[in-house]
Amino acid sequence: MNLFQTNPIRVKNIKSPMLHKDFSYSAVSFLVLGLFVALGVLIQIRLNPESDIESIVQLTTGLFFGGILIAILPLWIFSIVIISAIWLNILAFFDLGFWPLATAGSVGILISASVELVYQWDKVVILRAGKFHKVHGPGLFVLFPLIDRTAAFVDTRIRATDFSAEKTLTVDTVPVHVDALCFWLIWDAQKAVLEVENYLEAVTLSAQTALRDSIGKHDLASLLSDREDLGHEIQQALDSKTNPWGVSIMSVEITDIIIPKELENAMSKRAQAERERQSRVILSNAEVEIAEKFALAAEKYTDNPTAFQLRAMNMVYEGMRQNNSMMLLPSSALDNMNLGTVMGTQAMNEINKLKTDTEKGAAND
Repeated sequence: MNLFQTNPIRVKNIKSPMLHKDFSYSAVSFLVLGLFVALGVLIQIRLNPESDIESIVQLTTGLFFGGILIAILPLWIFSIVIISAIWLNILAFFDLGFWPLATAGSVGILISASVELVYQWDKVVILRAGKFHKVHGPGLFVLFPLIDRTAAFVDTRIRATDFSAEKTLTVDTVPVHVDALCFWLIWDAQKAVLEVENYLEAVTLSAQTALRDSIGKHDLASLLSDREDLGHEIQQALDSKTNPWGVSIMSVEITDIIIPKELENAMSKRAQAERERQSRVILSNAEVEIAEKFALAAEKYTDNPTAFQLRAMNMVYEGMRQNNSMMLLPSSALDNMNLGTVMGTQAMNEINKLKTDTEKGAAND
C-alpha cells in the first residue's frame, strides 16, 4: 500500500505529498488515551499493590509515546504494531503482573484512534471493510476499530483556485497568456471522493482545458473587452463536467490577459493614431460649425452696415484690451470706423430711400 501520493507540480494550490490515513488522531484522541491509561494505573495498583512505581511510570510513558507515533502515522496497521511492541516489552523487561495496565493501554490505543472529531465545515466519507458505509457530518463519532477507515475529510466551503492557459492561440492566431480564478464548492462528498481519484486536481485541470477551449473560439478583441462573458462561458462548460463529481462551479473570473510585447506596442500606436484621428475629426467639425455661424452673421450684417461697423470697432477694442499691446491699422480703417461718418452715411441712405419712395408715389398718381 502506498502511504503517500504525489500531486503534479503543474497544478497550483495543491500541496504534495499527501498521506493516506485510516483515521485522524486529534487532541480528543489523546484525552481518551489518557483516560484509559489512568484507569489502567488504578486497576494495576488495586490488583497488585506491590507493583513497582518506576515500572508503572515507564510503561505509562511508553503508552503516551505510542500515541504520539500513531498521531504521526494514523494507520490501523501501525496501531497493531504499537500494541504488539507494548506486550513484547512487558514480556522482555517487565512481568505479566502488569497485564491490567498493558490491557487498558492497548484498548485505549484502539478506542482513541476510533474517536473522530469533524469540524463544522467538513464531512467525512467512511468505508467499512473497503466499501462505502456513510458520510458523517460535523461533531464526534466513533469508528469500528480495524474495519472502518476515513476515506477523506472533505471541506464543503467555497474554494478559490487559480489556473492559467499559457501560450494559447486565439481564433485570429494571437498567442496569449490568460490567468483566471475559479470559485467552486463540493455539494456531495460521497461523489467527490468515490467518483474521481483527486477532485482538486480534476477540477483544476478541467478548468485549464475549458479556458484553452474558450480562448480558441474568440478573437483578441473579444477577450479584452468581454471578460465577463468569457468567464460565464467557461463556468457553464466546467460546471456541466464537474456536477457528476458532486462539485459545483460558482463562477470563473479572468484576472489577467498577457499579449506579446510587439503586439502590445502595435496596439498602443493604433490606439494613439485613432485618438489623433478623432481629434482631427472633432476639430474639422468645429471649423464647419464656426463657418456656418460666420455665414449666418454675414447675412445679418449685410442689411445693417452700422451694426457691422460697430462690431468691427468692438473687435479692435477687445483685441487691444485682452492682449495689452499696440495694434497697427491702415488709415482707411479709421475712416470706416468713424461713427460720424457711419451715421452720416446711414442718414444719406435713408434720405435717398425716402426720396425714391416719394417719386414712385407721385408717378403712380
